[in-house]
Amino acid sequence: MGSYHDLDVFKLSRQLNILTYKAVIAKLPKSEIYALSSQMRRAVTSITFNIAEGYGRKTVKDRVHFLYIARGSIYELEAQLITCVDLGYLTRENITPVLKLEDKVSRMLMGLIKKYESIGL
Repeated sequence: MGSYHDLDVFKLSRQLNILTYKAVIAKLPKSEIYALSSQMRRAVTSITFNIAEGYGRKTVKDRVHFLYIARGSIYELEAQLITCVDLGYLTRENITPVLKLEDKVSRMLMGLIKKYESIGL
C-alpha cells in the first residue's frame, strides 16, 4: 500500500501549506494574528495532518473519514481566503494561486476518497 509520504495529494498539500503561509498569512495585518491568521494556519495544516492521520488508522472506513475531514478543511480555508478579500486585507489576485492549488488538492482528495469507497467500507 505504501506510505502517505508517497501520495501526490500529500506532497501537494505540503506545497499548499507553504504557499498559504507565504502568500497569504504573512500578508495579513498583525491585528489578525490571533484570529483569522490563526484559523487559517489550523485549516491549512489540518489538510496535511488528516491525510497522514488517516493512513495511521486501521480500517479503510477510518482512512476515508480522515480524508473527508481534510477535504472539509480545504473548504474552510477557501472561505477564509474569501474573507480576506472581503475585509480588504488581500486582493483576488493575491489569493488566486492558493485557490488554484487548493482546488487541485481537493480534486485529488476526492479521487482518493472515491477509490477507497469503491473498495468498500
